[in-house]
Amino acid sequence: AMRRSPREVASGSRVLVVGAGGIGCELLKNLVVSGFRRISIIDLDTIDVSNLNRQFLFRKEHVGQSKALVAKQSVLKYGRDADITAYHDSVLEEKYGVDFFSGFDIVLIALDNRAARNHVNRLCLAANVPLVESGSAGYLGQVTVIRKGVTACYECKEQQKQKSYPACTIRNTPSEPIHCVVWAKYLFSQLFGEADPDQDVAPDTEDPELSSSSSTTPAVANGSQANEQQSQKQTTRSWAEATGYDPSRLLKKLFADDIRYLLTMSVLWQRPGRRAPTPLTDEQLDGSGDAAPQSDGYQRDHAVWSAAQCCHVFRSAVDQLRRRYAERSSADDYLVFDKDDQAAMDFVASAANLRAYAFGITANSRFTVKAMAGNIIPAIATTNAIIAGLIVLEALKVLDGRPEQCRSVFLEKKLHPRGRIIIPCALPQPNPKCYVCAPQPQVTLRCDPSILTVGALRDRVLKAELAMVAPDVEIEGRGVILVSSEAGETESNDPQPLARFGIGNHARLRCDDFLQRYNLLIIIAAADPADAEQRLPDGVDFQIVGDLQSVQATAEAAPAAAAPPPATSGRKRRSEAVESGPLGSGEAKKARLLDEADDDDELEIVAAPKSVDGASSQEPDIVLLD
Repeated sequence: AMRRSPREVASGSRVLVVGAGGIGCELLKNLVVSGFRRISIIDLDTIDVSNLNRQFLFRKEHVGQSKALVAKQSVLKYGRDADITAYHDSVLEEKYGVDFFSGFDIVLIALDNRAARNHVNRLCLAANVPLVESGSAGYLGQVTVIRKGVTACYECKEQQKQKSYPACTIRNTPSEPIHCVVWAKYLFSQLFGEADPDQDVAPDTEDPELSSSSSTTPAVANGSQANEQQSQKQTTRSWAEATGYDPSRLLKKLFADDIRYLLTMSVLWQRPGRRAPTPLTDEQLDGSGDAAPQSDGYQRDHAVWSAAQCCHVFRSAVDQLRRRYAERSSADDYLVFDKDDQAAMDFVASAANLRAYAFGITANSRFTVKAMAGNIIPAIATTNAIIAGLIVLEALKVLDGRPEQCRSVFLEKKLHPRGRIIIPCALPQPNPKCYVCAPQPQVTLRCDPSILTVGALRDRVLKAELAMVAPDVEIEGRGVILVSSEAGETESNDPQPLARFGIGNHARLRCDDFLQRYNLLIIIAAADPADAEQRLPDGVDFQIVGDLQSVQATAEAAPAAAAPPPATSGRKRRSEAVESGPLGSGEAKKARLLDEADDDDELEIVAAPKSVDGASSQEPDIVLLD
């Protein structure tokens, strides 16, 4: 049979693009100019002014409008006969299930969050539709093809988790700028947002360092008792509301009085290398007069504000936010932090830097704080353009029936030893123990069934850690429905510990998500707090591991046993997941991006196929060897 031209392949294919951001805009344009005519695009976001420097389908007049709808209209200029359907919606909605995905020949991802990636990965596996996964961060990027039963899926390799910090570090002993930024975001939520008890900003009297020390002074004990009594009477928000959100009183409490109280916890400051904080003075907290930072946008964002300037910005931001909070439509409404909201970002930047000044930590510009607060890795338009082009090349191979030519392709910042920055690698093989794409997916859950509740199992284990959307759970062999995805059926079970339902060691829970058509067996490995080898690590109330044999090998401490697979932990007192900086180290960035490449993989140069994308090539290909 004669080989079809790329345009013939493209014109007859039905394509779903998930995401219309930096990569998505370039991808849509590439698809249309390559001859694709039946395209669907789904994206929930609206256009922000910060998108305009790299998402070239959008213009200033489009700010505030749907990305998917505007992208459709803009890209039609490149191919007026294209049949494009745009959905301004979340791909997590029930209507975009397996039946919806089954209507496409291929799915192309241009997403920027892991939860949606996991969801689309599972839907494509269930619908048996090829998926081209992609991502970019700064100068780095990747593209890979996922095919059910043939290649590794997106979740075959454990994804590196965002770094989190203990609450006591955030509240009592910050030592890095990111600790101050997290604290400031918590403060925003406590004052104006949906307050979370786990995100308190007051000095933490339950700090493990205090309870483990026998040298706590009477002043600390008395102060702790007084503080606990006060916290029972008033939350941070109720105190602020009682003061009318007075910026001067907020400044004095947060950056002078609370700092003085922390100093009474003398044991915290006896640790070698830890610097005790210094309460800000009245002169520093007086942000009046000519203390305002420059009004020019660039200078204002990139200058490091003094303490007085931070106070000035803090007062102004609090005034704006408290008015918006007072004008909300109902008592149940609240403000949501948005890095692109000027008042919200001013509040977080000024509060974070004031806390940094108090603790002797380096202050940062508003621009840098925004990068940390929004967990931003700067986007580069040329990286997105390269990745979008590679996506189309891999998609054409799949649609043309040339799966053997598909590659995982990595874009590097520095030249490879052979003079390349675009590195093609063999597609990774499926992980036989993957809890998503294995023939019989299963994981082992290490926990104390007398402590872990049904609600925590659903929300923290199944939804947060295992990325289910609408889970149902049945106790195997007993026909007992523990968790139902139908509203109102099993909510009364939520506060009950697993042990209340007879769930103990080796219990088996059948879990399924009807939306993802995903089934999973969870085997319980009961942790014994009294047994040093069986109990969970301090601060952790559950762990998810690959299989029961790994747990048993660990418990028996067999000298010759292989190390267990990496475990996913749930901490009792978790802090917000935030990267350690706007970029992090080069190796950390690679680990986040190059999900399919192990650090221990070896590279071997082998002869390339005679024809790649229809062109003869004498260049060697790079293949990853396990």
